[in-house]
Amino acid sequence: MCTAATYYTKDHYFGRNLDLEYSYHETVTITPRNYPFKFRKIKEINSHYAMIGMAYVANDYPLYYDAVNEKGVAMAGLNFPGNADYKEEKDGLDNIAPFEFIPWILSQCSNITEAKNLLERINIANINFSDELPASPLHWIISDKEASITVESVKEGLKIYDNPVGILTNNPTFDIHMFNLNNYMNLSIEQPENNFSKNLNLNAYSRGMGAMGLPGDLSSASRFVKATFTKMNSISGDSESESISQFFQILNSVAQQRGCVHMGEDKYEITIYSSCCNMDKGIYYYTTYENSQISGVNMYNENIDDSKLTSFPLITGQQIKMQN
Repeated sequence: MCTAATYYTKDHYFGRNLDLEYSYHETVTITPRNYPFKFRKIKEINSHYAMIGMAYVANDYPLYYDAVNEKGVAMAGLNFPGNADYKEEKDGLDNIAPFEFIPWILSQCSNITEAKNLLERINIANINFSDELPASPLHWIISDKEASITVESVKEGLKIYDNPVGILTNNPTFDIHMFNLNNYMNLSIEQPENNFSKNLNLNAYSRGMGAMGLPGDLSSASRFVKATFTKMNSISGDSESESISQFFQILNSVAQQRGCVHMGEDKYEITIYSSCCNMDKGIYYYTTYENSQISGVNMYNENIDDSKLTSFPLITGQQIKMQN
């Protein structure tokens, strides 16, 4: 399971937790402007916007989990089992495989409006990358510096939702997630008043009681509520250090610890990595489960006019600074 988020201070930020019980040895991968993006059913794109993100590179193809392009458009795919429904190929539409969806959008779009225009003619087709890598059931969040949308290919067809909270988790469908927020409208960052009964002398005995009832479990529905409450009430300074620190705090509020979600046998779901990309500067920051130090890769420190992928293996071992 996963959680994706946006956050705005002076700059604009986008990132996610990847929660799984295993890793594909993903890397921070830069796709330069002249890398030839080949698609299974439509014409390849040889010249496009550069992008940076987390990907598993298979046969020299970046299978992006999340990425941001040089125009500040960001996108992430999150697990959506039981609801994702990919279609057969359809004439007259752009038949895009799920693993091609992020490159197809980010290679061409400089804002959400352009993404929506492309989505008018898309069919997310049931096409596997390979026999070893079948299509994952996903839904997606797409963000620019002003707004976010959620895209879901379900049995009823392609659904595109405005996403005013800039948060996405997993099941259920996005409209249900948003409706569920109505159940928590009483939550507050302020101390509560006694509305229980005017005949009882009830008092707040601890700080933070205005948020009593805020979910703390690891289900996707609860993570959506908690991440939204945390993000919508988050305050930080405008510096890069303050901004990315606050962003990782938002993601940490819904992180998964080994041992809390049992997947059978000796497998446990954990937050394999957390990411935060500065959408304005093209800097991709990340932490991993066993490395809480923030590492970063700057897209513009590489040749973004190149035609070959550049990948950076994750620093996964804990980095400890001894002070004596």
